[in-house]
Amino acid sequence: MLLSFRISLRNLKFFEVEIVFVIKIICKNHLEKFISLQSQKYLMSILKKRGVGRFRHLISIDELTKEDIVYILRLAEKFEPIARGEKASKALEGMILANLFFEPSTRTRMSFEAAMKRLGGDVINMTAQEASSVAKGETLADTIRVVGNYADVIVLRHPLIGAAKFAAENSIVPVVNAGDGAGQHPTQTLLDLYTMEKEAKLEGSKVALMGDLKYSRTVHSLIKALALFNTKIFLISPAMLRLPEEFIEEVDADISEVELEDVIDEIDVLYVTRIQKERFPDEEEYRRVAGSYVLTPELLKNAKEGMIIMHPLPRVNEIATDVDGTRHARYFEQAFYGVPIRMAILSELLGG
Repeated sequence: MLLSFRISLRNLKFFEVEIVFVIKIICKNHLEKFISLQSQKYLMSILKKRGVGRFRHLISIDELTKEDIVYILRLAEKFEPIARGEKASKALEGMILANLFFEPSTRTRMSFEAAMKRLGGDVINMTAQEASSVAKGETLADTIRVVGNYADVIVLRHPLIGAAKFAAENSIVPVVNAGDGAGQHPTQTLLDLYTMEKEAKLEGSKVALMGDLKYSRTVHSLIKALALFNTKIFLISPAMLRLPEEFIEEVDADISEVELEDVIDEIDVLYVTRIQKERFPDEEEYRRVAGSYVLTPELLKNAKEGMIIMHPLPRVNEIATDVDGTRHARYFEQAFYGVPIRMAILSELLGG
């Protein structure tokens, strides 16, 4: 048998990177047959730090298969009563999540915090870059290495594309990408898919994406995921904020550019995004498109009865407030679904 010898604690420490996944697969449920109690405890702590589920980190939606996504959605469904406070859980008791946010966030940061605490864990935060060692010149790699000693999982938001991938390469604990510039935002994508499945339909749906399609990391991740579920995707945006042609070419999906009035009577989901001022290279470019579209109840008069409106929030003025009371609005429910989805992700990463 591959692991018929006894493994010492010293050897575990020396070879942990090489053997941890082999051990996880072969003898995760039979550790007592192979190693001492002391080594068992150490090994399980390594397994937790290195991820014991389907993935070790969550950096990009590209890392997940359709099967992986469906698995997370089903897991989130099981966690929903806990997310609503109807049940209690201590699945991640004794574990710590570190929120490292180099950009402002309300929903993502707070929903991760709520998810961790609903599962019995605890949270530490770094939200003010100027108040941290980063302001003194510390590199991201050093920050990640240090924080990995304080926590069991790191949730990172950073303004630079690729920052989360870089962090994962330098981390001894799982890293979750909570948004890297105009790159990706995989946990937002997963909660968006969950919202569609719960409130409308996901497989074979018709989805219109309206707004800033050029800079929106939410849209970029979502299109890649929707392609796995045989969706028809409609793009609606000002000319300056069109989805880059090279992005369309690399995604195997049914995508077309339209006007809202041409598809409002057939779509299942209207996904609206704000124009992100912080992503524009200059103020003048932003001013040319600011306020160029506003969704009003009048524009929804021909919508299907079951059509839902989603928005990753925050909104500025792209959805009129009187849309909130219509049967179509689902963006506040969408914000809640971030909690069970992130509970599922944390549980999968940490073995809860």
